[in-house]
Amino acid sequence: MIDIKEKTEKVVIAGLMKSDDIPALFDEDMQEMNMLCTTAGAEVVSTVIQKRDSPVSSTYIGPGKLEEIREIMHANGSDTLVIDAPLSPGQVKNIENIVNAKVIDRGQLILDIFAKHAKTNEARIQVELAQMKILYPRLTHAWTHFSQQVGGIGTKGPGEKQLEIDRRLVQKKISDLNDRLEKIEKNRIVQRKSRSDIFRAALVGYTNVGKSSLLNGLCGSQVLVENKLFATLDTATRRSYIHGAGNIVISDTVGFLRKLPHHLVASFRSTLSVVSEAQLLIIVMDASSSWVDQQCATVDNVLKDLDVEKIPRLMVFNKADLVKDPFVKEKISHDYPDGIFTSAFVKEDMTALKAKIAQQVIEYNKVVQREEIIYRQSKDQKQSDIE
Repeated sequence: MIDIKEKTEKVVIAGLMKSDDIPALFDEDMQEMNMLCTTAGAEVVSTVIQKRDSPVSSTYIGPGKLEEIREIMHANGSDTLVIDAPLSPGQVKNIENIVNAKVIDRGQLILDIFAKHAKTNEARIQVELAQMKILYPRLTHAWTHFSQQVGGIGTKGPGEKQLEIDRRLVQKKISDLNDRLEKIEKNRIVQRKSRSDIFRAALVGYTNVGKSSLLNGLCGSQVLVENKLFATLDTATRRSYIHGAGNIVISDTVGFLRKLPHHLVASFRSTLSVVSEAQLLIIVMDASSSWVDQQCATVDNVLKDLDVEKIPRLMVFNKADLVKDPFVKEKISHDYPDGIFTSAFVKEDMTALKAKIAQQVIEYNKVVQREEIIYRQSKDQKQSDIE
């Protein structure tokens, strides 16, 4: 794992715009990459975009463009190239040979931010697990030079033996980390059973949309709030009293992102289990973003992966105070008629949101009561038939 640690580290961002990409959405992705680099503590000195019908298999970006990038990096004193795409170990090696500099892809950059923001033991384990899953294929590639140097008889030499040893070590580490996460999850289940009678809601949404600010506004808490991507990595759970609903528990979860590497979602599945155990998903979107629909689609895709599509949802469009064009709000209201506009720092908005949540809690309790009545009637009927 290659970390971006120094705040003064200068990086160049490179992206490939394919023929089927939407130009405006591609620009949004590149701006997001810029913010990711800033969040990781780097200074972006240049952004380079290549337009091609499809990526180059060996280097993703064309060799000619990479040579141009090498000159840009040399002129700006940058020794790190960040590419907005998942790269194979072979692609990383080939690109490094051309630009003569460190190369990291989108997944490594996000994982570096995850590692930076991991505070609890569970989050650190999840980050390390994701790092091991990245390391394994790169480790395999790192030893290919032995087979190139020694062919035919005798290829079962020290290089291949060392590779097998390293493979087993990484596999064992992955297994150990999974076991540790499983133990943490079992403890969490025990803790949740002790408060199973309390209504549970989960704040879910795109990263940097103000979920932590909403949690603070709803619960009067002091969860960390920063204008950075993935500022919240560990799940924060707080209790809140809502008039008409009583005490409820609200959990803030790690934000989602377009093109979020699948292995990161898999590694953080235990943290996201609070989503599957919630009675209400509060889907938080940035009302001021030009890409609300795309962000909603991203959240929907992750929720499908978590198999929580049947849990009731409340759509919240936060940062409404930043929306200056009334037609923007009108369009969102038309597309999402059950949604609510909020600003986490406006007391009246928090009161309105609590009222919406109370309605959901009351409706949920009605459903539970109906199910209990049906269950008791069915049980009594069976007992009567026996007698």
